[in-house]
Order: sequence, then structure tokens, then C-alpha cells
Amino acid sequence: MATAYARGVVFIHSAPRALCPHLEWAVGRAIGRAVNFDWSDQPVLDGARRAEFYWDGPVGTGAVLATAIRGWEHLRFEVTEDPTPRSDGGRWLHTPDLGIHYAQTDAAGNIVIGEDRIRYAMEIAAGSATELQRELDIALGSAWDEELEPFRHASDDARVVWLHKVG
Repeated sequence: MATAYARGVVFIHSAPRALCPHLEWAVGRAIGRAVNFDWSDQPVLDGARRAEFYWDGPVGTGAVLATAIRGWEHLRFEVTEDPTPRSDGGRWLHTPDLGIHYAQTDAAGNIVIGEDRIRYAMEIAAGSATELQRELDIALGSAWDEELEPFRHASDDARVVWLHKVG
């Protein structure tokens, strides 16, 4: 049987300048070829850089990439792997404070929470709606999304607006 191929994106949301060449090396080693990222300044964090890299490779490459670049201090990143007809997609999020979070994704990019995880959340919640919401937020990676959102939208052309409380 032929090897199924997938594609995805490595989003480096913020990395110290000194780490940039090491990230290129790690990603290149993970996919088996040299890569060069198009780095730009990250306006949300003084002195940080950002980049996006589109990749293709065997199914499972997203996990290999996330493993290759995790563990560096002060690094915020996201790795996506699109689903294929034979495999689910995935999304790996990493922040310095929260560590790494993995979520399975469907064809539209939505996070899919498995039956066992939902049952676990219900068991832990023990009838408390607040506790159930907290457990589902963990399963969805809400804290990672909250922390990464300003970094995702910041670019040289966009002004960063911090909304701490609305309404």
C-alpha cells in the first residue's frame, strides 16, 4: 500500500531571534530537507520573530514537527496537519506557560473531542455545569487559543488591540 501524504503549516508565533536558525534546522531535520523560513518581526512581543512554513510529507509529519520544536523556552508555535481520506487531521499548540496541547481535527479544521474524553469530563464534573465547562475548555485547548490569538493576528500591517474586558 502506498504511503499516505498529508500537508500542513508550522506557525512560529513568537521566537527569540537567536532561536530562529535552530528552528529551521529542527524542522528541516524532521522533514528530511533543508528549509528557510521567511522571518518577520512579531509586534506583540519586542525582539521576537514570527514565520509560517507550509509542509507536506507522510501522514504523521505534524506530530514529528511538533516534537522537533517543542521544549524551547520562550517559543510559541502551532503545527497543523490537514486530514486525508485515510487519516484525521491534528493541531499542536505550544506556549511557554502552558506547554503543548494536541487536538484531533476534522475536514473543516474543527476540533473533534472523542467520546472517552467527553465521558471523562462528565465524570469529573459530577453534575456541575461550571466544572463541565472547565473540562471541555481544557479538551478544546481554550487557554492555548486565548494566549496565542494576539500573536496570530499581529503583523507588520495590523495594529495590535488588546481587549481585556468587553461588555
